[in-house]
Amino acid sequence: MLPRESRLRHHQNFNIVYQKGIRQSTSHLSLRALRHLQEPKLFPEQDKLEPHKPTRIGISISKKVSKGAVVRNRIKRQIRAALREILPYISRGWDIVIVVKPTAQQCNYDEFLQQLEKLLAQVEVLHGYSRGSLL
Repeated sequence: MLPRESRLRHHQNFNIVYQKGIRQSTSHLSLRALRHLQEPKLFPEQDKLEPHKPTRIGISISKKVSKGAVVRNRIKRQIRAALREILPYISRGWDIVIVVKPTAQQCNYDEFLQQLEKLLAQVEVLHGYSRGSLL
């Protein structure tokens, strides 16, 4: 599981990212990302304590991928495991939705890791890495 503060959980948040977020795709995954708006602080010293909200990530997988819940849940577990490995390199202050395409049934963990790294670098969510190899 991803840490609780790193999960995008509410339907409203998913809809906002779908409507306003930037989009990138690979052969098996699609990514939507939206930067958090910086809320004005009443006291300037609070900005030094918490520069941005944590990045929140959600995974969307439909029955078009597979009718069986077992297959869909296996794919989600593999994506979550890859995200846990990449999470320390992701910049703070983003809402990210990962949409799984039907072709993802043939993917394994390493392919998901490579595709997630590629998508996050394209959107420039990875701090310190831009279109390069992270892992």
